[in-house]
Amino acid sequence: MRTTKRQAADSIKEQAAVITGIEDTATVSEENQKFHPNFIESNTSGITLEELTEKNVIPTFCDNSLTISHQNFIGAVTEAAGQIFGEMTPVECRVSHPIIGRVPSAQHKKASELREDEKTIFYQRLAWVTHIKGLVQTINGQNVNLTVGGVRSYSEDKLYRGQTAMKFKIFVGWKVKVCSNLCLTCDGFSGTIECMTEADITQKALELFSGFNPHKEETLNLLENLQSTAISEELFCKIIGRLRLYQFLPVNEQRNLPSLEMGDQAVNAMVKGYVSNPNFGKKENENITCWNLLQLANEAAKSAYIDRWLERNQNCTDFALGIQRAIEGNDTEGYSWFLN
Repeated sequence: MRTTKRQAADSIKEQAAVITGIEDTATVSEENQKFHPNFIESNTSGITLEELTEKNVIPTFCDNSLTISHQNFIGAVTEAAGQIFGEMTPVECRVSHPIIGRVPSAQHKKASELREDEKTIFYQRLAWVTHIKGLVQTINGQNVNLTVGGVRSYSEDKLYRGQTAMKFKIFVGWKVKVCSNLCLTCDGFSGTIECMTEADITQKALELFSGFNPHKEETLNLLENLQSTAISEELFCKIIGRLRLYQFLPVNEQRNLPSLEMGDQAVNAMVKGYVSNPNFGKKENENITCWNLLQLANEAAKSAYIDRWLERNQNCTDFALGIQRAIEGNDTEGYSWFLN
């Protein structure tokens, strides 16, 4: 039976009530973070749906037309996900770039004198995820959850103009439980979609989820197969060297190679992870695999800003799969360049 907008709103309120007691993950102890790592790091902080709904103002366009709020974006996507996949866990949200203001009656007060009820805030960027209950599998000894979510940045919506279509990103993919790394493939990522209403978002989400659902096991098998391809330390060093070289190639040479989203910071994080990551780094007398390479890259992608996180995450999956094909001699896209 199709979920109504009122039911979707009630569902959001229920989820908000469930996670009200969850601490901001930025303040969770180091010991607890090992059991519940963030799905994205960078400069983000955790927030509950209740806070988004009750404490954040909703920005408007310059003609005072209302934008789609962060919480309504979440509600529209979870409505679609519920229809395709079933029951979901409480939503986890990360936000960044706060826009801080004050009510008119407090315009002459010093910042230090403002009461909490005189302050206003909304967050320019949002990333969120929720797991599908019951859809848990194992890849290479690690539990993975089928996960849906989205990304939104008000900076892309040109609020200084009259009302126009707003931009969102939606995804569905498998997430590794031990590290919260999202293994995102191109068929599970919408790219940027432009919507005027919540109904538009729900429709776009339904199209994405309906297309991905029949192939979710194929995606799982594709990721699992990465474990079968070993990468020696010498080969890993070659790949890292090529990743550094790629960034300084002339643009016309880069065009002849696969697209790459990893910069110096991400490459450095991959090297650090290779040495010290307890789950996916090197172990004595053992080679890592393309599965480990994917997770080291995904872990590095967590340092990306919210508005670039999904593209970089998908690029990590493309890169690991491309390296595997190159090692096996099946490369047709130029990934062999990273092995030479």
